[in-house]
Amino acid sequence: MYPQVEPYAQGMLDVGDGQLVHWEASGNPDGKPACVFHGGPGSGSSPHSREYFDPDHWNLVLWDQRGCGKSTPPIADPSTSMEHNTTQHLIDDAEKLREHLGFDKWLLEGGSWGSTLILAYAIQHPERVSEIVIPAVTTSRPEEHAWITRGLGLFFPDYFDAFRDGVPDQDRDGNLAAAYNRLLNSPDAAVREKAAWDWSKWDLSTITGGDNSFEGTRYADPVMRYQLSRAVSHYWGNEAFLEPNHIFDNLDRLKGIPGVLIHGRNDFGGPLYTAWEVAKRWPDAELVILNDAGHLVMEGNSMDKAIAAAIHRFR
Repeated sequence: MYPQVEPYAQGMLDVGDGQLVHWEASGNPDGKPACVFHGGPGSGSSPHSREYFDPDHWNLVLWDQRGCGKSTPPIADPSTSMEHNTTQHLIDDAEKLREHLGFDKWLLEGGSWGSTLILAYAIQHPERVSEIVIPAVTTSRPEEHAWITRGLGLFFPDYFDAFRDGVPDQDRDGNLAAAYNRLLNSPDAAVREKAAWDWSKWDLSTITGGDNSFEGTRYADPVMRYQLSRAVSHYWGNEAFLEPNHIFDNLDRLKGIPGVLIHGRNDFGGPLYTAWEVAKRWPDAELVILNDAGHLVMEGNSMDKAIAAAIHRFR
């Protein structure tokens, strides 16, 4: 892990549709370009990501996806439309950012939702990607969304009953993400607040392996609860705006791009099977399985070191 240096440059990029995307660059302005695609969707970038990259070597870019972090208009405002917030929009934003910064190619790093977005971007623009590092591999297939919104009830039946009961009776056997998204866009603030609470309780339990206490987490902030739940339910409710097997069916386009896939064996929200299958379809990627890790970088597990080691390999 490296010192968390402050950015040497930052800005707001006009990507169209009334959207301004915030970006920052840190490290060596003449160094090898790299970019972090944050998770969520909806979380915004984290300064912690800088610690994986040697600031003397890398020219590191962090950016906030549409409506997240410092990007505007904020999706935490229920009046902000999500019409122009899809996977293709985000892919186009990343490509506009690369062009704006004048990079020919860049290394991409990011996990969870960031994994899906990286893979979708790389499939569309393989000539612009030098290497890829992905912790917590996802591809946003419908079965992955169904698993995390319903299948995990096998492990967390108490939490799942509360989650399912948060939507109207007629929606409980259908697409739960879409049902929650309707509640999160209700004109009634109390309905939105309760839906964000109920969604976040379930979301936190699935990524931690059962701990859904908001204390000490980003979910303690009601604004962040709403931002995350609105964004995630928007994307999952629409199957990430991708064809069902879009990423699996197009991994051959990544031929020649070196990659490291890092996945925790105890990842409830994103079972190891997805990472295993991606690695089989992408011969230039190595899969690193961590027996002590789940979905998140947690104190005491090996995820941090594995990410930093993979990035160091591509110096």
